[in-house]
Amino acid sequence: MILACQNISKAFGIKQILSDISFHIEEKEKMAIVGINGSGKTTLLKIIMGEETPDSGQVVVAKDTTIGYLSQHQDISFDNTIYNEMLDTKKHIIELEKKIRQLETEMTTKTGKELEQVMETYNRLSTKYDRENGYAYESEINGVLKGLGFDKADYDRHINTLSGGQKMRIALGRLLLTRPDIIILDEPTNHLDMLSISWLEGFLASYTGSVILVSHDRYFIDKIASKIVEIDNTKGIVYNGNYSYYSTKRSQIREAQMKAYLNQQHEIKHQEEVITKLKQFNREKSIKRAESREKMLDRVELIEKPTEIASEMRLTLTPSVESGNDVLTVEKLKKSFGNNILFDNLSFEIKRGEHVSLIGGNGTGKTTILKMINRLLPKDEGNILLGSRVKIGYYDQEHQILSLNKTIFEEISDSYPDLTNTKIRNVLAAFLFTGDDVFKKIGDLSGGERGRVSLAKLMLSPANFLILDEPTNHLDIQSKEILESALRNYTGTVLVVSHDRYFINRISSRIIELKNQHIFNFIGNYDYYDTHKDDVYAAYDNNIAKADSSNPFTSINPYNTSNNKASSSKDDYLKNKEEQARLRKIANDLKKVEADIENYETKISELDEEINLPENATNSAKLGELSKLREEYENKLMELYDKWEELAE
Repeated sequence: MILACQNISKAFGIKQILSDISFHIEEKEKMAIVGINGSGKTTLLKIIMGEETPDSGQVVVAKDTTIGYLSQHQDISFDNTIYNEMLDTKKHIIELEKKIRQLETEMTTKTGKELEQVMETYNRLSTKYDRENGYAYESEINGVLKGLGFDKADYDRHINTLSGGQKMRIALGRLLLTRPDIIILDEPTNHLDMLSISWLEGFLASYTGSVILVSHDRYFIDKIASKIVEIDNTKGIVYNGNYSYYSTKRSQIREAQMKAYLNQQHEIKHQEEVITKLKQFNREKSIKRAESREKMLDRVELIEKPTEIASEMRLTLTPSVESGNDVLTVEKLKKSFGNNILFDNLSFEIKRGEHVSLIGGNGTGKTTILKMINRLLPKDEGNILLGSRVKIGYYDQEHQILSLNKTIFEEISDSYPDLTNTKIRNVLAAFLFTGDDVFKKIGDLSGGERGRVSLAKLMLSPANFLILDEPTNHLDIQSKEILESALRNYTGTVLVVSHDRYFINRISSRIIELKNQHIFNFIGNYDYYDTHKDDVYAAYDNNIAKADSSNPFTSINPYNTSNNKASSSKDDYLKNKEEQARLRKIANDLKKVEADIENYETKISELDEEINLPENATNSAKLGELSKLREEYENKLMELYDKWEELAE
């Protein structure tokens, strides 16, 4: 054990933040602390670092353990260049190197015992230099700077000229290069692009020390952490596994907790009703029994209602009209702004039921493509064709579809007048608008709050083609999971741009990557893309080189080539495409069978009611007719049950 939190409690005024939190971390262990916004995650990190004092409990750290901490908000004013600031973290190694060079010079002038002493010191310092990775510290600095998005042209830039996000990356780089025994990071991915996040994942996963991190990036946590500490309702729960394990296990535990809570509430209500009834009898014996039951109730240890479990928070999206099979066709699309050509000759198509994520680096034109599909931006060249009966629901980052003078509740109720107040409130609650929040004016909301209103509005629309631009920005983990669940069960078509890899991984059946003005297709989720992307890039580059050597004007298709890897990619693409189509058909058939089952169950129930009517009790002919019909329905229902089981399997 290298660090332990023992029974940590903390309150600010009358508000309890942490209650009796206990966990420990071993050497080389990687741990994440998760919980909804305001649950006390950052407070706990500050207590570990000694920046806050707990009301009770203690933090125990093993002797001689070094800790490095990167907070979300810190004063960063390094009066230095980028490279020299990084080099400053290796000052002790540079001093060690100077001493070794000095000893090498002394060895040429010493003899006898003096030489032996110099040699002994030299060997000791050389061993330490080697252990501290002294021979590779410059490569280490270069690797960290490159991983965090800085190239050699940036090395001489003065830190005080950098943006806030760049300064945070410098602070992170400094911390990583000091290599403490425990690295503590509070939202380290906030100022990183996807390439830098991916690099940081690899660095931390292979880090020889321990790591404690707080992050909303669930894919990042999933890749690094082997232990999760959840802060929920001021209490701490430890899960020994990665984020995916925690998410599944937490759901099971919450379900069991809710069941126990509801059972206890039901029993309490029952006992209270019995007590009331006994008192109404107004007999001495009955009153004594009532008092006995009251004492028993007082001794019951009440189960707290679990959070994040309410059934009304589960959204269901159902298109009112099914589109044709061809939903979107993009042909030879080109767009430029002045001399900056974003892309040229882009072509792709999306079929009904596909859930497609469009990914790519910042500035590659992903949002521009979405705006052109929605006719908010003109295209320079090419065609964008929508299929028959396609109805778009669009969520954009600017939230231009909201009326600033309306309240949140009015915005939803005016758009969907047939919805009940309860349904509207439930959907708004799923996106963190509860109580009097729903009566706030749209114009008074922050950008993040407006985004959540737009998302809630879209979730209620009858659209069959959802186009979403960064929908998880400003959502906490609970709201993200609600949205993911709704989209995973959505039978319509989805095109989404997002930097949230866990979200992409959960909802996508296909990835389209926009890279170097080209489109790369991956039939699968983000994990599939991450595993296969390098092979596809290599095959594509190889084909470009072949085309350049034979005919510089040849157009290259990365999936139409004699190269083995490219041919394999094409085969994978076609096989996966067929498999996705097969699975979509099964899913649709399953929904139809479920609807038929519900229909026949209703019919049988109605027949049972008719059979039990008093006027039919003595009418044997009518009863025979109804019984025969019921038997037919029952047989059909059994067939449907078998069919459902076959499809579900």
